[in-house]
Amino acid sequence: MDALDLSRWQFGITTIYHFLFVPLTIGLSVVVAALQTAWHRTGRPEYLRATKFFGKLFLINFAMGVVTGIVQEFQFGMNWSAYSTFVGDVFGAPLALEALLAFFLESTFIGLWIFGWDRLPKRVHLATIWLAAIGSNLSAFFILAANAWMRHPVGFVVDPITRRARLTDIVAVLTNPQAISTYVHVLGASFVVAGLFVVAVSALRILRGDHDDLFRRTLRAGLATTAVAGIVVALSGHNQAQLLAGYSPMKLASAEALWKTEQPAGFSLFAVGDVEGSRNSINVQIPYLLSFLATDTFSAPVQGITELQAQSVAQYGPGDYIPDVPVLYWAFRLMMGLGMAGVGVGVAGLWLTRRGRLPVQRWMYKLAIAALPAALAANIFGWVLTEVGRQPWTVVGELLTAASVSPGVSLVEVAISLTVFTALYGALAVVEARLLWRYVKAGPEPVDTAAASSDSGEPEKLPAFGY
Repeated sequence: MDALDLSRWQFGITTIYHFLFVPLTIGLSVVVAALQTAWHRTGRPEYLRATKFFGKLFLINFAMGVVTGIVQEFQFGMNWSAYSTFVGDVFGAPLALEALLAFFLESTFIGLWIFGWDRLPKRVHLATIWLAAIGSNLSAFFILAANAWMRHPVGFVVDPITRRARLTDIVAVLTNPQAISTYVHVLGASFVVAGLFVVAVSALRILRGDHDDLFRRTLRAGLATTAVAGIVVALSGHNQAQLLAGYSPMKLASAEALWKTEQPAGFSLFAVGDVEGSRNSINVQIPYLLSFLATDTFSAPVQGITELQAQSVAQYGPGDYIPDVPVLYWAFRLMMGLGMAGVGVGVAGLWLTRRGRLPVQRWMYKLAIAALPAALAANIFGWVLTEVGRQPWTVVGELLTAASVSPGVSLVEVAISLTVFTALYGALAVVEARLLWRYVKAGPEPVDTAAASSDSGEPEKLPAFGY
């Protein structure tokens, strides 16, 4: 164990923790905006109560996401200074757009939304939550564009004197096929999480005997959001597999434990292998499916790990260019399995709640609640697949991870910061869970029915959030 290993662990732990809040913020911002829009159009007080109720939960999650995200910025300069030096000129543009455009838009209009309930005209106040939601989604795009550049670098040259990447085409970076595909995939996954969050909260309230029409409506809305988002995830995931075949064939082969090139190639359901011997002793497959996922044809070849390792050695020089195959293999399957389970709950729930009915079996509500952590875990395993699959590179073909760590950081220093961050994040997790549980348990607050029914353009005299 050295400073490089601990630095990777620290960045991985803090990133995964931060990403627990990101998909919920992205998806729930739109859900809350949609609920407020429904109230604006119909004047029904249950939509106003739902807006304020889920709005509180959204704000708690948003605050935690901001706090944990700041740590990521510090680590670039502290643990990964060599990496920051190399990518700084390229990353400066999308990250500046994220901070100056998207995050300021998001945070400014969230503030106006919180404090504008009894101060802004109804339509203006509705616009603030939509602008905040747009800011959240724009923020995700710019960050994912920077991340996608690491996997498929475009629009740059390496300065022969400074040996730093220099941006030459910001449009190429922002229209990178990896960036667009990843953004759509993450967006879909975020709405799966947000939909299942609404489903889980609604199911919990119904289990506790709250059969208010509000939670009947939000349960159904959450199920519909999950089912539609699941289709987006499946289609964008197929596109991701095709991009892997073209840009990251080693990652695709490792995620399938495909040691030798196969034509046609089957999709592995379960495998037990010998990494040192570069072979699988057990491999249960669905014939032809991997070829189809990678190329849209059932007979195309898919390159194996052994052949790709030889190609990398010939191109980049001696070294081990194979990522951690067992981690990638199981991360891929856990991502797909848990994600499909969550979406399955959404589809099944839509059928069970048709025509306004509610299931009578308690276990169905418990299953709906359990689907939320399954979806969150699927998101986490997806990012493990993305980041571990890029190894041993931080910037594929340009900068190795071993050459990216700060040269002046010692093992002891990283160990101390890792311990502090882990303890701090553990405490924050307890705070987050208790706050969410407190407001979910309390339920939505009553509202002034007469004011809620008003459709005037004047500022509505409604109870504020009480923050």
